[in-house]
Amino acid sequence: MEAIAKLTQVEPPTEIFQARVDEKGRLKLPADIQRYLNEVFVLEGSAPKVFITSLDRRTVRIYPTSVWKQNELLLEQDTDASEDAEYMVFMAKDLGGTSEIDGQGRVLVPAALRKLLSLENEPVWLNCYKSRINMLGKAVYEEMQAKYMENTVERLRKFERKGLK
Repeated sequence: MEAIAKLTQVEPPTEIFQARVDEKGRLKLPADIQRYLNEVFVLEGSAPKVFITSLDRRTVRIYPTSVWKQNELLLEQDTDASEDAEYMVFMAKDLGGTSEIDGQGRVLVPAALRKLLSLENEPVWLNCYKSRINMLGKAVYEEMQAKYMENTVERLRKFERKGLK
């Protein structure tokens, strides 16, 4: 939890960015996401590495390695759902991999993940949420857009009652 506590000291970008995974499987991170990750790595004193995986076989999660290590620890310590946790870690490692951020701000998306989600030479959308970067392919992004259009007014009113300004 220490790594995640440190991350709260770094302000993540607030917008959704469009990017592309090239034919070699490299994702060029937008400048604002690069800045965010660089600040995280400086704060932690760690190398510019990320763990890239999927936990739902629909979306990609890009974690600073320290955050992924915290996730692994949390899953290892979960005695109530140890079998589920073991399978989740297995899937994450089977589909995922560690990637260094190169000098041009690119990361290599693991081949198994690119193949499963058909990501090569396709647009993707990136956003920061819960100390990770989410990457959505076109179909999932459009599905999310359609879902947020449903009951928009009701959702807004519910959260305004809870104090949303």
